[in-house]
Amino acid sequence: MILSGTDPQAIAEAARRIQAGELVGFPTETVYGLGADASSDKAVAGIFAAKGRPSDHPLIVHVAEAAQVNDYAAGVPPFAARLIKAFWPGPLTVILPRKPGVAAAAAGGQDSIGLRCPSHPVALAFLKACNTGVAGPSANRFGRVSPTTAQHVQQEFGDSLLVLDGGPCEVGIESSIVDCTRGRPVLLRPGVLTPAQLEAACGEAVLSKDEFEQEALGAAPRASGTLESHYAPNAKLRLMDAGAIQTALDLLGADAAHIAVYARSIVRIKSDKVLYRRMPDDALATAQQLFAVLRDFDAKGVKLIWVENPPPHAEWDGVRDRLGRAAAS
Repeated sequence: MILSGTDPQAIAEAARRIQAGELVGFPTETVYGLGADASSDKAVAGIFAAKGRPSDHPLIVHVAEAAQVNDYAAGVPPFAARLIKAFWPGPLTVILPRKPGVAAAAAGGQDSIGLRCPSHPVALAFLKACNTGVAGPSANRFGRVSPTTAQHVQQEFGDSLLVLDGGPCEVGIESSIVDCTRGRPVLLRPGVLTPAQLEAACGEAVLSKDEFEQEALGAAPRASGTLESHYAPNAKLRLMDAGAIQTALDLLGADAAHIAVYARSIVRIKSDKVLYRRMPDDALATAQQLFAVLRDFDAKGVKLIWVENPPPHAEWDGVRDRLGRAAAS
């Protein structure tokens, strides 16, 4: 069932269900999450079962305020503290050393844990009412397109799941994930925060995952949404240059069918069986609508989705990452 996230009684009921070990769908500014009490391994197991997610693939624990970091983390390096101060509440997850005996299932059995304080007002009200950290991966089946509305969550899990409706997500793609457990900040998953923004906040160079591995600083922890294949629609997604999209459309001509095009460029389409959606020129606007567009194409029954390659600029890294993983499926 979908309940209004602005209704105090709905918030109270959602918190009661979390405290009873049940699952709840809830909004954040990035995507909707599927939440469970992070301190209960049994409740967290319900997330893995519902999503069909491997139990060693860690979840992010959502907290209502920065002070709750001490409930889960064994230590907070100074550069991590600066990142938290700069970007919480907001679309940043920090991976920190995990306190022994705390949230082991949510951490996928690792000795590190991902923590985030979302900025969505419904999420904050919900987390405060829960009075505990809430493990909350995206509220979709494992590997599929993330949800950015309450209706998307309901389509995934049906009416039996309580979903707090906070409207369409403002950011639209998952948080940036920075590993803070190896003495240097390492960006494991890009989001809408650019490396330059992260570096300015923490006062240190932020390594990419590839740079981290080249410097042999030790194995990076597993993190949410970093598998090669992820975020995939039912249709086959292909990344293409604008010229290649136009050439393919010209070759197929009026016979083109069951194809959707998502591109910044204006393309000529000779078939009324091809869907076209213009990608915004702005990276943040594209991120906000990306998953909703892919879900809409799936709902219309297309078999192929041709997406114009995003520009090679840092602000597009998060969109490029999600599309690359979706195309790998």
